[in-house]
Amino acid sequence: MKDPGFPGLEDPDAATPHHAGHRERLRQRFLAEPNALPDYEILELLLASVIPRKDTKPLAKALIAEFKTFADVLAAPVQALESFTGVSAATAAYLKVVEHAATRMARLQVIDRPVITKWDQLLDYCTIAMGRLPTEQFRLLFLDRKNVLIADELQGQGTVDHTPLYPREVVKRALDLNASAIIMVHNHPSGDPAPSRADIDMTKMVANALKGVGIVVHDHLIIGRKGHVSFKAQGLL
Repeated sequence: MKDPGFPGLEDPDAATPHHAGHRERLRQRFLAEPNALPDYEILELLLASVIPRKDTKPLAKALIAEFKTFADVLAAPVQALESFTGVSAATAAYLKVVEHAATRMARLQVIDRPVITKWDQLLDYCTIAMGRLPTEQFRLLFLDRKNVLIADELQGQGTVDHTPLYPREVVKRALDLNASAIIMVHNHPSGDPAPSRADIDMTKMVANALKGVGIVVHDHLIIGRKGHVSFKAQGLL
């Protein structure tokens, strides 16, 4: 039976379910030492907030078994979550809220800050935002003269292995924002961040177009489940 919505935590006046003691002990363990809990127990606690009258451990374990990791559960498409036995539309939405909150918190670590000196935080943000997407997404990070991130914009979304990017549109947007530099970022849904020949050629075209108007491409990052690749570090830019 599907859970009805976002009912919040248990009603203290209702009959105490058999798993209430376990859930309370789990909460106390989390508050005392959150890093000690395995992923399925963190997911169990999240599910308990929206499914208050049911033992959520079996569902948490089943979700991780299906999607492989805790992060992949949160990143799963809504339709995939809703089709999973025991996950209602409200539960799926709750998990997507958690994913969005994590992405937003990571973004706050880099927006309006000099990203060159916050490179690890930038990589964390890009990985959280794009690393597990099922299709390619291309983002452009626009920087001012002090390399402060002034805009983070989705430039395009494509298929599982291709996203079109047009140098003329990149130049126009960079000029509109009065940007002095950009960082290009896109993901590889396959998980392998190795650049393709098309990735390399497209990067050169964009860099050459921006060079003509005095705007620098600091880097092009490819993000995947297996890590990331920096064009600058690889000598490709």
